[in-house]
Amino acid sequence: MDSSGSAVAPAGTENCIIKRRDGIYADPMALGPALAAAVTAVFADSYFAELDYTIFIKALYDCGPDLPRSPTGEPLVRFAADIVPFTPERRSLYRAVKIGEGKAEYYFEPVFLPDPEDPNGTGTPAQLDVDEFVADIWNKGIRFGIDVDAVRAAIAAGKTERVIVARRLDAVPGRDAQIVEVSEDLHRSDAPRQLPNGKLDMNSFQNRFPQIKAGVRLLHKVPRQAGTLGFELSGIPLEPPVPKDVELPPLAGPGTEIQNTADGEYLVSTLGGFLNVDTQNGQLSIGDKVVSREGVSLRTTGNLQLTGDYEEFGEVQEKRVVEGESITIHADVFGNVVSRGGTVLLNHNLVGGSATNARGDIRIKGVASAAVVQAVQGEVHLHRAENCIISGTRVEIEEAANCEIMADELVIKKAEGCAVAARSVRIESAGPRRQSEMLIYALLPDNAKIDEVIGLMRARVEEFEHLAAHKQEEMDALTNEPDVRKYVLLASKVRKKEIVLTAEQVPQFQKMAAAVGPQLKAIGKISLEVKGAQTEAQAGRDLLNQLVEQKNSASGVSSVQVAKLTGDAVVRVLHFNPDGSSVYNLPSKDIKARVRGNAAAGQTIFAGSSGAVEWSSQEAAQEA
Repeated sequence: MDSSGSAVAPAGTENCIIKRRDGIYADPMALGPALAAAVTAVFADSYFAELDYTIFIKALYDCGPDLPRSPTGEPLVRFAADIVPFTPERRSLYRAVKIGEGKAEYYFEPVFLPDPEDPNGTGTPAQLDVDEFVADIWNKGIRFGIDVDAVRAAIAAGKTERVIVARRLDAVPGRDAQIVEVSEDLHRSDAPRQLPNGKLDMNSFQNRFPQIKAGVRLLHKVPRQAGTLGFELSGIPLEPPVPKDVELPPLAGPGTEIQNTADGEYLVSTLGGFLNVDTQNGQLSIGDKVVSREGVSLRTTGNLQLTGDYEEFGEVQEKRVVEGESITIHADVFGNVVSRGGTVLLNHNLVGGSATNARGDIRIKGVASAAVVQAVQGEVHLHRAENCIISGTRVEIEEAANCEIMADELVIKKAEGCAVAARSVRIESAGPRRQSEMLIYALLPDNAKIDEVIGLMRARVEEFEHLAAHKQEEMDALTNEPDVRKYVLLASKVRKKEIVLTAEQVPQFQKMAAAVGPQLKAIGKISLEVKGAQTEAQAGRDLLNQLVEQKNSASGVSSVQVAKLTGDAVVRVLHFNPDGSSVYNLPSKDIKARVRGNAAAGQTIFAGSSGAVEWSSQEAAQEA
């Protein structure tokens, strides 16, 4: 004890606990066990007066609010006013502590100090001290979690009561790492699609298959966050469970990549296209094709208008529309498939619906029944067709029954009860089917109208050529007059500065110009007329060449080949206007009307029920 009555810090604690005139300081940089040992040494016979328990615990266990900063910048922190001796007489006032289930209970009751003058008496009334309480309970094994306010209140109350004076601090679990979506483009919108006129299309969803631009952040990995240590009453730390981690790279499919930036780890799109999510492993990929397994119905997708390729593993239900580029469907189609270009591939059946392609082929591996199949600029390949309307540049069918077909080139292995028209028809076996007769048309261009137009255009070109020549003669006659020719020659040299006129010559030159002025004006007018006539003649020649080319391209050889007839069949000529448009690209109802409604029209090439048919327009022309 020093001269002021304060205890002296025990030897060996100087590096952890420093006593100054203004209070007791601790070095929070010291290791926890070393500081705890120093505290234990102090509490052996002393206690900390005016102890700030919050700072005390923070310095010992780094638990609680941040330590206050020293005004001088020193690392030391003040946590008590003084170190005061803890006499045996005072220590005897404190009872045992009941510890269990992570808490400590203390039985508060009136206390008395022994009276030397009355050894057998009850003693002199005394009062507990909260700072002494901390020191006493430390030596009893409770070194963390004291509820100083509860202890102070119980001491002040002076009641006999059992109070929980300390509690264990449970560890706080951390946060597992997680993957979060950072782009709204990932989400579908099943709201009705709004049309340009503001109305809602109840048969189409707003955004069933999200489209992603390149360079868009899609997913973000939120790193795991460590938990907070807990502490037993003894000061032993309680470790929180280790948070789970998650990896972002396994979710990166084609068209995406992982980017590590200053603000975290992201999965980013590298391509623009449709978003596809693998439901088995959650992998995200981006490509120009939509892959769906839900089917196309009013409940799942509604009508689809896509800007890329589409692959569907489910059914396309009746009246539903799928519009896109290349379209592949693996199940039955009862609705309408519309391609703007690419290939339409139906691996199963097309029943009661339609398949159209503006610039590409159509292939149906199953059966087409009561359907419309039309390729505007492409081929059609069918395994079996029944009661269908079919058109295309080239149509190839294994079996066709009760169908109406138009094409440039038609190849059928077996045809029954069909009405077909093409420039080139090749059928291995043909015949009627029940009440439907077998009608075959050889498409031939009707050149009468185009020949008439060509004749009229030739006459018009000759007329303008004659007019241009006549006007040229008039202009030459005026130009060859002596005065005009002399003036034109002189004016040309003056303009080119080959001759420089003197001041006396200028009036004479102007007089010459005035004399030939009317002729020059007439020459200019006639020159414009010559150019106009020549322009009209050239435009007529261009159109004439175009008409001749159009006629020649349409005047190819038409042919019909039927290897075997199995019943009545009629082969006729069906003329078409060679105006440059497609002979088969017609609405389905018009195709049916042309091939079924012209049964008695056109020159009959063949009518019979057996044998074979071999006919070509070239041979027919030679025989005629």
